[in-house]
Amino acid sequence: MNDYPSPPKKIPTGNTLRALGFALLAKKEYSKTDLKQKLLAYGAAFDEVETLVEELAQQNYQSDERMAGMLLRSQIRQGRGPARIKQALKKHDIDLDLAQQEYDEVDWFEQALNLKIKKFGAEVITDPKQKAKQIRFLQYRGFSMDIIMKVVNYKGEEDFY
Repeated sequence: MNDYPSPPKKIPTGNTLRALGFALLAKKEYSKTDLKQKLLAYGAAFDEVETLVEELAQQNYQSDERMAGMLLRSQIRQGRGPARIKQALKKHDIDLDLAQQEYDEVDWFEQALNLKIKKFGAEVITDPKQKAKQIRFLQYRGFSMDIIMKVVNYKGEEDFY
């Protein structure tokens, strides 16, 4: 261990802060709130970060709407249901209205059914313990009880649409 003090970290301002914002957005999509937190973690001034993030949003480099759509599609690919998706949007401080059209177009029954078949197979289980296991699995994934019960009891010939 050396006895020399570490050099003070340079706090980003002006063009350095702008370059940092662009670098962050080049790697991944961020919500306004997430981008502000990232930039503030570097020690930048709050007012300067606020101004920069608003400017990046106006120039469409940062978009909460794009972030909402990306997050929705990502969560669906991961097998998450409506409740878990709303929770993820809330975590990133994004309003569901920004992805409402895509959200409304999703067939949640089909998503839950595909997830159930992938994990447990297509047959209808009569054993209460196994049925409870399937129900808990789909609840954890964020699906509502009415969809879960339709999926767990789905025999293939009924039409639930």
